[in-house]
Amino acid sequence: MKKKYYLPLGLLIQIVLVQIISFFPEFIEGFYSNGLYASISSFSRIIFGFIPFSIGDFGYLFAILFLIIGYIKNRKIIKLSWKDRSLKILSYFSVFYFFFNILWGLNYYRVPLFEKLKIEKEYSNEDLLIFTKQLIAKTNSIHSQITQNDSVKVVFPYSQEQVFEMNLKGYQSLSKQIPSLNYKHSSIKKSLFSLPLSYMGFSGYLNPFTNEAQVNDKIPMYNFPTTLTHEMAHQLGYASESEANFIGFLASINNENLYFQYSGYNHALHYCLSNWKFNDEVQFKKLLKTVHPGIIKNYKESEDFWDNYESFVETGFHLFYDRFLKMNQQKDGIDGYSRFVDLLVNYYKNKNL
Repeated sequence: MKKKYYLPLGLLIQIVLVQIISFFPEFIEGFYSNGLYASISSFSRIIFGFIPFSIGDFGYLFAILFLIIGYIKNRKIIKLSWKDRSLKILSYFSVFYFFFNILWGLNYYRVPLFEKLKIEKEYSNEDLLIFTKQLIAKTNSIHSQITQNDSVKVVFPYSQEQVFEMNLKGYQSLSKQIPSLNYKHSSIKKSLFSLPLSYMGFSGYLNPFTNEAQVNDKIPMYNFPTTLTHEMAHQLGYASESEANFIGFLASINNENLYFQYSGYNHALHYCLSNWKFNDEVQFKKLLKTVHPGIIKNYKESEDFWDNYESFVETGFHLFYDRFLKMNQQKDGIDGYSRFVDLLVNYYKNKNL
């Protein structure tokens, strides 16, 4: 067999192996997520964490430029030797797929968080209603402590750099309750692609190759803490968006700072209210009347921000990411973000916030 077929064939073999190994989540959990990956991610954060800018973003930029320049130089050859060019593309993708899975991607197949925390998967409307009312009361209370006026929105008093440092306290506190969520060696960066991310509709992302947590530095500041704690959960190996949302929420509310707690409770409340709006408009309107006007103004602040960047680009990238998640055993796709309500309700069932 000619060498040009090796890597494309390797891609097929990798896909088959990943599908087989996905049937053994306990093995992934023990050998990979809490073993190999834990060492790789810790090493990556030590190596890249102290650098003030995103190495991963520069890597993506150079990759994009490489592809563009390569296409311009070889566009005539592409038309004449489509078979060889296709094999070369498959070879590149084979290498990409290998490093993606080794450096982070296999976390998609680890043991689900609800199993590790020994909580249920299902809940009733009554369970959701009880939890939502508790969440409203808690969010209202923290909002009042901060603003002293229920009609005033929360204005975040800290810089983005301060949030990077202060977010660590939430994880330190959370790890005392759940030791496996101990976060060390910070590697959190403002993305060089914050403007494109805004048009794509994303608040942040994890670079799976450098393990840097990237945040869109244009989003409203009150959203900043939960965006970061979400991406930090991905760094700990929780690939599921619903699980990262849940862990990010816990890290935010376990922070001693009221503004960080507000960010977490506000974030969770938005998901619960959205759930009611989608499933029961009448109940949604009743619940919304009990939420402080200032909290609703913060929601409007976020809504206005995303409206300013709404475009066909966002739709396209959301469809792409939805498909990507489904290919990696996240059957709900991009809707999996909202599945975090399932974890919330069942985690707090029979206990107070």
